[in-house]
Amino acid sequence: MDNQMSGVQHLAIAAAQFNPRDDKAANIDRALSLIDQAAISGARLVMLPEVWTFMGDQSLLAEHADPIPGDLTMRLADRARRHGIYVHSGTFYEKIEGDTRVANTAVVFNPDGDIVAKYRKMHLFDIALNADLTFQESASVVPGEEIVTFDIDGVTIGLATCYDLRFPELFRILTLMGAEVILLPAAFTLMTGKDHWEVLIRARAIENQIYMVTCNQFGQWAPGKANYGRSMIVDPWGTVLATAPDMESVITAVIDREHVAKIRRQIPSVTNRQPDFYRWPDPVLARR
Repeated sequence: MDNQMSGVQHLAIAAAQFNPRDDKAANIDRALSLIDQAAISGARLVMLPEVWTFMGDQSLLAEHADPIPGDLTMRLADRARRHGIYVHSGTFYEKIEGDTRVANTAVVFNPDGDIVAKYRKMHLFDIALNADLTFQESASVVPGEEIVTFDIDGVTIGLATCYDLRFPELFRILTLMGAEVILLPAAFTLMTGKDHWEVLIRARAIENQIYMVTCNQFGQWAPGKANYGRSMIVDPWGTVLATAPDMESVITAVIDREHVAKIRRQIPSVTNRQPDFYRWPDPVLARR
């Protein structure tokens, strides 16, 4: 890992947590208002949650999907220009030309309103616990195929989304690509969130010695369906710097790049890897 540091030393990041439902227009108005609120806090980057434009009947995703570029991205770009900040869109459902499915897509805008990064969620949540508890995200969503980083003022930032959190390979690759911060918007459920959310976020931060900045939806969005909230910012030691309460809120923290470098010097686990010895077991390769 290159220890030579160029660019800014500190970077203020905000996460805007809220409770979107099936009223797309209301969701967009609320999100734009929260960006305004976060910008006042002095954040250089503001992030929204996962799929916040529409939380409703999965059969209607294509109807509520947005093209890139389109009206939604224009409105988010305008907020970035207005406040002179970077805006991470969270994710929204993206229209895909020639496909009935959509993508679960994050877009990052710079202070000029230009798109500087685009990431499609790679890992899709497909479960079948029993006849009454099934969910097939892949039935309506196309998985992404590209691992994405971008830079803000010399700071390399990686992108991931929700269920990606359970796949440590992605976070290690982003770290090896130079990421000091990884942004993760989510709609992590109440059922799993209460036991797994904080544990997984802190684990990804500790094992990769990075800042994890997460923005989760909170609250009930349909009968019997709720998201956990508790958006968090965690430092490379695993210390929780900020946690959102169980309500609409904006959390902020300052990323300190020297803190990343110091921890990587103290415990050089990323440097001490042994990639020449790592092998996928033959039975695993046979199933690929």
